[in-house]
Amino acid sequence: MQRGLLAILLIVLAMEIWGIIMMAHWIGGWATFVLLIATGFLGVWVIRVEGGKVWQQAQRQMQAGQVPGHTLLEGLCVLAGGIMLMAPGFFSDIIGISLLLPVTRPLYRLWLYRWLERKIRSGNFSIYRGPRR
Repeated sequence: MQRGLLAILLIVLAMEIWGIIMMAHWIGGWATFVLLIATGFLGVWVIRVEGGKVWQQAQRQMQAGQVPGHTLLEGLCVLAGGIMLMAPGFFSDIIGISLLLPVTRPLYRLWLYRWLERKIRSGNFSIYRGPRR
C-alpha cells in the first residue's frame, strides 16, 4: 500500500513539474511564476471566504437541530480545493478549481458520500477519539 502511494505521489510530482516547465515555455518564466503565486493566494482566499460560508451554514443547521452532513462534505470539498490551489502546479490547480465550482462540487460531494458509505458498511471506518483526559 505504501509503495503504491509513493508511486502515485512521484508520478503526480513529475506531472506537476512537467506542467510548470511547459507553461514556462509557452508564456515565459516570470508569467508562470506570477501565475503560480496568484493561484496560491487565490487558494488562501477561497478557504477563508467559502470555508467561512460553509461553516456558518453548518452552524445554522446544528442550531436548527439538523445534522450538517452534506454541508460538512461541501466544506471538505472547499478545503481540499483551496489546498490544491495553494500547491504549486497547474494540474492540482485544475482539480482545485473543479472542487470549488458550484457545478462540479456536488459530483465530488456525492463521490465522498458514497466512499464514506462503503467504508462504514464494510466496517473499515473507525473514529479515533484520542487519549482520554
